[in-house]
Amino acid sequence: MTALWVVVPAYREEARITATLNALAAQRDREFTLLVADNGSTDGTVGAVRAFAARAPFPVEVLVEPEKGVGSAVDTAFRHAIAHGATLLARTDADCLPAPGWTAAARAALLDGGGLVCGRVTARRDEHGPAGRAVFLVLVALGAFFGRIRPAHHRRHGYLTPYRMHAGNNMAITAELYLAVGGMPRRPSPTDRLFINRVRRHTTAITHRRDMVVQNSTRRIRAYGVLGTARWYLERGPGTRAVDVR
Repeated sequence: MTALWVVVPAYREEARITATLNALAAQRDREFTLLVADNGSTDGTVGAVRAFAARAPFPVEVLVEPEKGVGSAVDTAFRHAIAHGATLLARTDADCLPAPGWTAAARAALLDGGGLVCGRVTARRDEHGPAGRAVFLVLVALGAFFGRIRPAHHRRHGYLTPYRMHAGNNMAITAELYLAVGGMPRRPSPTDRLFINRVRRHTTAITHRRDMVVQNSTRRIRAYGVLGTARWYLERGPGTRAVDVR
């Protein structure tokens, strides 16, 4: 089977990462290697991953990326995976819950010709009630709309495909394409948006799979508030709130 590696960047996620790891263990397609890229956590994140590794139904590796930033952690992890034989790469985050068919959908989409595959994000049901989840989905839709109409994202700037919002916590890519576009930007934030634009300049092989589902954390709403979160999705940052919710 084609070598698939799943990358999970993590920073001080001791309280949440076990749920993410359990969701990965519940995948229908478990023919992959899991690589957790710890971004210099000072809590028990790495210990939780190592405890999971002892019972995991797939190989688990941990690496530490001391350069702060999710872009740095992801880029180091993806390059490590490729150097160790990965041809297909998938990523989620340490506060997210991939649905049981997530890895199967990612593999199928990549083998079907997708260079970059973007999945569907929903809100975690254990963090907010219906109102909070509805707010989250409205904010995501607002961010997607703004991204499409933003002048800097238009095709006249050299892009081969229209802009579509790309959730870094629910993506898959071939190793070949990852290297061809120069990898994930390590700086500055927002690295996910910079990355999708790198890919848009290189290829039209970008697909979206509604069956590649990840439940996304809504804790940014608590950290930034609704208006601050709206600013985040509008690519203007959270304002003056200095909250690290990587």
